[in-house]
Amino acid sequence: MRKLIDSHIHFDNYEEVEQKEMLRDLHVHNIEAIISVSNHLQSAKRNLTLAKEDSRILPAFGYHPEQKLPTDNDIKELLEFNEINQQHMIAVGEVGLPYYLRQKHPKIVLEGYIELLEQFIQQAVKLNKPIVLHAVYEDAPIVCSLLEKHNVKHAHFHWFKGDQQAIERMKQNNYYISVTPDVVYKKKIQQLVQSYPITQLMVETDGPWPFEGRFEGQRTHPKMMHRSIATIAALKQVSLDQVYQTIYENTCRFYGL
Repeated sequence: MRKLIDSHIHFDNYEEVEQKEMLRDLHVHNIEAIISVSNHLQSAKRNLTLAKEDSRILPAFGYHPEQKLPTDNDIKELLEFNEINQQHMIAVGEVGLPYYLRQKHPKIVLEGYIELLEQFIQQAVKLNKPIVLHAVYEDAPIVCSLLEKHNVKHAHFHWFKGDQQAIERMKQNNYYISVTPDVVYKKKIQQLVQSYPITQLMVETDGPWPFEGRFEGQRTHPKMMHRSIATIAALKQVSLDQVYQTIYENTCRFYGL
């Protein structure tokens, strides 16, 4: 019963041959489903097509913030696409604020990204969908304020990094986080896992993003999450079976599976 769901992967960014190999392997590694987030409208369309071909692919539609802001027309088209395809969409995502982009380009004005994120938050509320967030470090409090403003209950902060104040706020609001395979070798992520309730925790790969440590040189695959689970069990001092069951149930509960 050691089933897992990859709660955050960019499946459409893999090469077609890689996609086919991965889908063929999922059952071997007890991966029940993958939640494939989108970067923009074309990405959303690809994910929708993939999901219609294989029911284990659960698509989320959004606009990744670590890129140039879309035009007003692009935003309109994406929001309309989400409305039309809401029955196929498991969540709004990936959306958020451009932390890493601002490190490279400090002159970027944040207000436009905040306005865009608020549109996605409003749509998630309207469609009664969870929202998948890219919001790290000092961006997390801004996003928490927007979520609180619109009374959002189902918020998933993927691959979260932030200070203890933000962590406590997210815990209190019952927001969920997910960790990638870097939990196996990164102290700060391990400390986050130790401090965050296991009942609000999921696992992900964020593939095809590559990892280091024991995963160096390997193509990112959902099977890596089994190492994440083993690390979480050790950090939480909980049995492996219990961690598998809790993480799986958390993901099903959060995404209504």
